[in-house]
Parts: sequence; C-alpha cells; structure tokens
Amino acid sequence: MTDNAPVSSTRTPRTPLTLLGTGAMGTALARAWLAAGHPVTVWNRTPARAEALAAEGATVAASAAGAVAANRLVIACLLDDASVGEALDGADLTGRDLVNLTTGTPAQGRARAAWAEERGARFLDAGIMAVPPMIGAADSGAYVFYSGSAALFEEHRDTLAVPAGTSYVGADPGFAALHDVALLSAMEGMFAGITHAFALIRREDIAPKDFAPLLQGWLTAMAPMVHTAADQLESGDYGKGVVSNLAMQVAGNATLLRTAEEQGVSPELLTPYMALMERRLAAGNGHEDTSGLVDLLTTGS
Repeated sequence: MTDNAPVSSTRTPRTPLTLLGTGAMGTALARAWLAAGHPVTVWNRTPARAEALAAEGATVAASAAGAVAANRLVIACLLDDASVGEALDGADLTGRDLVNLTTGTPAQGRARAAWAEERGARFLDAGIMAVPPMIGAADSGAYVFYSGSAALFEEHRDTLAVPAGTSYVGADPGFAALHDVALLSAMEGMFAGITHAFALIRREDIAPKDFAPLLQGWLTAMAPMVHTAADQLESGDYGKGVVSNLAMQVAGNATLLRTAEEQGVSPELLTPYMALMERRLAAGNGHEDTSGLVDLLTTGS
C-alpha cells in the first residue's frame, strides 16, 4: 500500500489537523500542509519557535492539550518518545487519531500504540525517510513509513501524502520504526565503507572529487546484490546464485587489510564484518554467499 508522491493541493475540502512540535522537520511538515490549504493548529514547548508558522496562517495553541482538543487528527513530531508522553500527558485523546512521526524504536512504537489505544485513540507510528528540505518538494523522493491502524491510514491517506509519499507497512505498530532503522543501519554501513575508501586515498595525489564518481558508480553497481541476498534468505539456500563465495572473499580480505596498513589507515571500520565472515567460514560455509552472516547476527552461533 504505497504512494510515492505528495498529493496535489487542488483537492477540497481540507482536513484540519494539529501538529505537535515545530522543530526543523515539524516546521517543514506544517508549511507543506498550510500550502495545500489544510487548517493547521501547532504547539511547541518553546512558543517562540511557532511564531513563523503563525505568520503563515497556522493557529498556535497555548498548550499541547489545547492543540489536541482543536482537531481530530493529531500529529506528533517531537524529539523522542519520552517527549511524546510528556506532551500528551493530561490531554484527552478520546476519539482522536494520533499519528506519531517522532523517531523511535519498534518497541517504543508498539508501547505507544497500546498507550494511545488505552486512552481512546487510534494510532499510527511512522518513520520519515527524508530530511526537512525534501518535505513538500516535488520529486524529492521523500516518503514516510506508517504502521498501526489500517483504518486510520486509509481515512487520512491523502492528508498524510501531502508533505511526502506514504508507505503503509503493516498493522504491527513497530514495523514503521523497524523499516526506518533497518534502512538507516544499511546507510551507516555504506557511510563506513565510504569513509574507509576516502581514508585510503587521503595522503596520495588523488583528488577526492575525481575519486567520488568512481566510488558512487561502484556502489551503485553493487546495490542490486540486495535482491540476491533476499532471495537466498527466503529460500534458505545461501549458495544460490553465488558469484564470489565466502571463502574467496575471506581470502581477499587479507589484501584489503594489508593495503590499509600500507596507507596508514585504521581497519576498525572493516574488521568487525571480516570477523563475522571468518566465523562463518570456519563453520564450513565457504561455498556460500555472505547472506549466512545474517544468521550469525540473529542467533549468535
């Protein structure tokens, strides 16, 4: 159930909504909804941070409870899960539709869903796959994962799609955060590799700007391996479609480590992954791809 682009601002009538939190992301969201013609009530712990939005047509509530009372659809975009609980403490959530755009963990999403439902609200948790400048920008690629109440999502789907595309990933309230963190974790691993690559050339007569297109091209060429890994994991056959098996890759690691030593570069970004590869190889799985490393991380064996 996916929408990949913001909804056109020509539809009427516009659903009124409340937004709790006007930091960088909250402000970007509010501006997108205001530009699309939605009546928006905002609240921020520091009132001065909502003044710019008031000048753009938003109604500023004096309290979080007052903001919640103003509209059925309530969207939270705060610092963390604890901030959500603090802001909504004392607010009457009966009959409200609460959408939590605050970054959190899967367990926090599930606990917050139960908390909201006990207070009479429907609940969606979310994970924003964008930075503030991407919000409300056509063709930016911004989208948001949602999980929890399917009925809530369907009812407010068009409104939620105004600032960014939408992707509903299931009734389990923890799934939005899980998808979000899984993608961000992959990004961090990629950034680690990029950091190591630039460190290797840092002291040489190789311009980073000349090297960057090569690095981008190589990472792009390798990206489709995620589909091979997914197929292997679903089939349970980690030797399926292998191009460079684990034994070959472990042998090649020696060259990577020696090059790092020669260049005076710490291998600390690579060695944890290499240690997993060596453990899997030692267990007799040299014919496999690296997909089997997932089992090491999830079972510890």
